[in-house]
Amino acid sequence: MNEGPATGCVISVRGAVVDVSFAGAALPAIDTALIVQWDRPESLVLEVHSHVDPSTVRCIALQATAGLARSTRVSTTGAPISIPVGDAVLGRLLDVIGTVRDRGPPLPPETPRRGIHNPPPSMEDETSSTAVFETGIKVIDLLAPLLQGGKAAMFGGAGVGKTVLVMELIHAMVEKYQGISVFAGVGERSREGHELLTDMQGSGVLARTVLVYGQMNEPPGARWRVPLTALTIAEFFRDQKHQNVLLLMDNVFRFVQAGAELSSLLGRLPSRVGYQPTLATEVAALQERIASVAGAAVTAIQAVYVPADDFTDPAVTAISSHMDSMIVLSRDLAAAGFYPAIDPLASTSALLDPILVGEEHYRVAERAREALARFKDLQDIIALLGVEELGAGDREIVKRARRLQRFLSQPFAVTEAFTGTPGRSVPRAETIAGCRAILDGETDEWAESSLYMVGNLDEARKKETDAKKMDRPS
Repeated sequence: MNEGPATGCVISVRGAVVDVSFAGAALPAIDTALIVQWDRPESLVLEVHSHVDPSTVRCIALQATAGLARSTRVSTTGAPISIPVGDAVLGRLLDVIGTVRDRGPPLPPETPRRGIHNPPPSMEDETSSTAVFETGIKVIDLLAPLLQGGKAAMFGGAGVGKTVLVMELIHAMVEKYQGISVFAGVGERSREGHELLTDMQGSGVLARTVLVYGQMNEPPGARWRVPLTALTIAEFFRDQKHQNVLLLMDNVFRFVQAGAELSSLLGRLPSRVGYQPTLATEVAALQERIASVAGAAVTAIQAVYVPADDFTDPAVTAISSHMDSMIVLSRDLAAAGFYPAIDPLASTSALLDPILVGEEHYRVAERAREALARFKDLQDIIALLGVEELGAGDREIVKRARRLQRFLSQPFAVTEAFTGTPGRSVPRAETIAGCRAILDGETDEWAESSLYMVGNLDEARKKETDAKKMDRPS
């Protein structure tokens, strides 16, 4: 019987995929962490992905393998990758293997650790809630309300405002939300990570937040495993501390993309559109772990990049099948200057039901959708012939839909530095009251600009009154 951890040696390196031979020793189990004993100051951790033959394992590297030579010694830890969890990681920035990356003091040695591979809660332990998770963002609260303990995704192409929306949600939650926030930066730009850290330090949110990053410049192994690291921290607060957790991920598509890169390096035949054949399994394994149990809810808000604005992309459809609320960002609305550029017709929520949100909310949301859908249908006619050629009923619908579209825009706190307009957070009741007033025709005589980029209807009314005073001759 061998004493101590088994050691092997590197026999091949293909980017992030490393083959290790354990000749004459028992092979480490799948998902076991291996440590490369090389002469570099930075650590190199491998994770066993598969057994190639009776003496060789194929591993995925979680850090860069540049400079790794054949015959380098590798030792097994005998356990999966474990990361620090608990109160000590609050306010800290960690990487995929739990190393502190914020240049702060090291974590206390007694900090508990937990493996990143855990099963989802059993069906009988899971709980479901019908409580609305208010965001203060009008278009979300009205047309795609989020579920306390549910999963919501924001789908959008490049440059339509996904990251800004995630940052605004973080900002909006500080006041109302008394739980813990865990932010996973998956394959995003280093600049965005730095901006978020600086913003959180300035706003005082960081004390109740954990930041976990596997960024765009890191190897695919880090980007593939970093959501599990963030999820493990969230699960600890849920299971051991019985605290509500807000889990934010930006961007889940990069997790799928990292899996596709690794799949090709592992020599697998690609599936549809070049994705990995295990796409549905990988997404399900991640999403099924995001669950609420008695006494503690995990509410997940995830940004999802939509390649080439193609919502039929296999990665997008695989992710969307697990969501309770889908917030769809529109390039056309962004181009027209409506921010947040959320498409009110494509965005949906399982919570938008009269039994769950109330009869009044449901009726106003349906009326708003009907007016905006009719306006969309009439846009070609308006472009060709002008609004004057429409019937009286359609002209009234167009007038109200245009005002409603402007009222659903909103200034954000995180963009105040660029726009000079202070951010607005609007309670759900005021959003419903404002939309109902517009649909009932109370604002038909107002200038459309009075409703653009405001908070509640009272603010729009003041803007309209001030504009009339300015126009009045002295």
